[in-house]
Amino acid sequence: MAQHPKHNPADHAKPTSEHALAAAEAGDAADAEPAMARANAMLPAELLQPGEIIILLIKPSPLYILLAPIRFIAIVLLCALLAVQLQKRGINLGLDRHDLIIAALGIIGVRLFWQMLDWLSHVYVLTDQRIIRVMGVLNVQVFECPLQKIQQTDLILPLIQRLFWLGSIGFATAGTAGHEAYWLMVAKPLEVHKKIIETLRRYRR
Repeated sequence: MAQHPKHNPADHAKPTSEHALAAAEAGDAADAEPAMARANAMLPAELLQPGEIIILLIKPSPLYILLAPIRFIAIVLLCALLAVQLQKRGINLGLDRHDLIIAALGIIGVRLFWQMLDWLSHVYVLTDQRIIRVMGVLNVQVFECPLQKIQQTDLILPLIQRLFWLGSIGFATAGTAGHEAYWLMVAKPLEVHKKIIETLRRYRR
C-alpha cells in the first residue's frame, strides 16, 4: 500500500522561509531554520528581503547590561559612600544611612532595568547583501548598509571589554570620516570580525 508523504508545516511557511532555503543552498542548512525563527522573533518582518541569506544574527553579550552603565553605577556608589561619611561627621543630609543606601540601590536598579530594555532592543545582522543594526527602546533606529558600501571594519577591544572576552566592531562607509555604526560588546569578537571579513570578501562585488 503506497504511503503518502507526511505533511511538512515548512511547506506552508511564511515568505521568510525563502531566507532559510537560500541559507541551506549556501551550505548553512543546519543553521538556516533556527536562524530564521530567531529573525522572525527579533526583526521587523519587512526588514529582510526574499532570498536574503542570514550569515550572522546576534545581540550584544548580556554583560552589556552591567558594563555599559558601569561608570554611572560607580558614581552613584561613590556619592552614596560620600554621603554616609558626611553623616558620620555630623552633617545632616536629611536621610539616615539606611535611606541613603536604599536610594542608591533604587537608582542603580532603575538604571539596570533601562539598560536591560536597551539590550533587548539591540539586534545585529549580517546577510549576503547587507550589514544591519537595530537599536532603541523608545525611538527605534535601523542602520542598514549594502556590503558594497562598507569600506572598513575595525575591531575595538577596550580593556574592560577584553577582561570579559568581549569586543566591539565599527563599520565605516564610503564618504564618512569615521565609523557610521557599531556592533557593541559582542561575544567572541575575533570570530565575529573574521566572519564579517569573510562575508565581505565572498559577497561584496
